[in-house]
Amino acid sequence: MLITPIRRLSVSLARRARKLAALATATVALAACNPSVQGVGEGSGADGRQGSGVTQVALLVPYGSARGSDAGVARSLENAARLAANDLGGGVVELTVYPTQGTAAGASSAAAQAVAEGAQVILGPLYADNAAAAGVAASGSGVPVLSFSNNTSVAGGNVWVLGATFENTAERVLGFAAGQGRNRVLVTHAADATGQIAQAAVARAAGRTGAQITGSVPYELSQAGISAAVPTIVSQARATNSNAVFLTGNTSGDLPVISQLLSEAGLGGEEFRFLGLTRWDIPAEAVALPGLQGGYFALPDPAPSRQFNARYSAAYGGGPHPLAGLAYDGMAAIGAIANRGATVGRASLTSRAGFAGTNGVFRLRSDGTNQRALAVAQIVNRQLQVVSPAPNSFGGAGS
Repeated sequence: MLITPIRRLSVSLARRARKLAALATATVALAACNPSVQGVGEGSGADGRQGSGVTQVALLVPYGSARGSDAGVARSLENAARLAANDLGGGVVELTVYPTQGTAAGASSAAAQAVAEGAQVILGPLYADNAAAAGVAASGSGVPVLSFSNNTSVAGGNVWVLGATFENTAERVLGFAAGQGRNRVLVTHAADATGQIAQAAVARAAGRTGAQITGSVPYELSQAGISAAVPTIVSQARATNSNAVFLTGNTSGDLPVISQLLSEAGLGGEEFRFLGLTRWDIPAEAVALPGLQGGYFALPDPAPSRQFNARYSAAYGGGPHPLAGLAYDGMAAIGAIANRGATVGRASLTSRAGFAGTNGVFRLRSDGTNQRALAVAQIVNRQLQVVSPAPNSFGGAGS
């Protein structure tokens, strides 16, 4: 479920490809976790639970999980939430931690206990099916659930997703690319559930930009599958007069292979600009991939991210997990509402102005999704260059 860095970008393409299937399975983003689970409805619920004094926050994290990595993620999420609570000062929020065991049943039980004990808002849980279960358990109480998932299929009703979504990223990249004249875009994607989610997100996002999707080409997540799809991708890109190709893979899975093979087949560069749905700078060595040179991808505002990482490291003696910022963001939003003396609920959470977070400004939408202000970067000579800064408020670029 969590992103695993590429260990050796200098190994041969063939060696990377042999590891492709295993890597892709192990590094599926949170958006792919339980892609078929559903939320509890859209546009209703979570009106808030009024209280007097300190706002009671229940933090649901996967302590007790059978997954070996979950304990470290849970600790990092808790640390970040406590850092945010300390920043708010005393008398604003009170944080209570509830273990979920990383399961839907555990999340449901934790959410029910939290509601019974007076929680006014639930922060977490981590996984999509856990979030859906927590939402059902809290439904009818007025208590909103701000989950750490980015799977929009569980968003709605009393559940919000705080994780960066494919659709938000795609909209930012497509909008910028179209402004540069790269407005005819062919989409490539894995044929699995994650790839289909990614393809659908790009298609939806295109409608809010000046970009036109000229088609999409799936591929099996294997060396043979990607190799077999390359001729089709090349011929379709040329036949549809495309001037950009959207690569939906990630650096620890299919992206290094497909970008290299397409480049060798004559796609990419100035004629066909590559666009990315995932971070191309994680790990940092990924910017040296030959196939990604010249391409565009989105990333959060680097300045607040660096500041958060430094403050977290100073407080806890080590760097945060990449998802830890979501816990800080959620707590910061809750604190901003509480400081105004308002109830944490649908009306206050979906403020159009949004909130300041560890990766820049963000806001929560009425459908349970989120919008994050993103920068656009280009890889030039194996270096990352920000070509469109992240806006510091909504209404400008990336809105």
